Amino acid sequence: QVQLVESGGGLVQAGGSLRLSCAASGRSFSNYHMGWFRQAPGKEREFVATIRWGIGSTYYVDSVKGRFTISRDSAKNTVYLQMNSLIPEDTAIYYCAAKPSPSSLYYTRLRDYDYWGQGTQVTVSS
Repeated sequence: QVQLVESGGGLVQAGGSLRLSCAASGRSFSNYHMGWFRQAPGKEREFVATIRWGIGSTYYVDSVKGRFTISRDSAKNTVYLQMNSLIPEDTAIYYCAAKPSPSSLYYTRLRDYDYWGQGTQVTVSS
């Protein structure tokens, strides 16, 4: 049973930084794709970033490129989302997701992912 638990959200001023964590358990994730999504009030959940756990390759939505970094620590079975230069538009609930796949493709759609965490709130004040 795969479990994903996010943490690290909070309230931060515009221009500040936060690091989100996603603790993954239940199996080896070496052949998994891990993703971060977010959902702002009144909006649909959207893709933010993804990483192929085995080789560490990454892909981002254009709006966060250069500001956010996704990474993983295999020893801790944890995926991170380092968020810098935060803006009010980044305010959302952030979700971690996992998909088992050997593919070299990057998965960016909600329906691609099989497992989800409960989310962590990020609020950026202006």
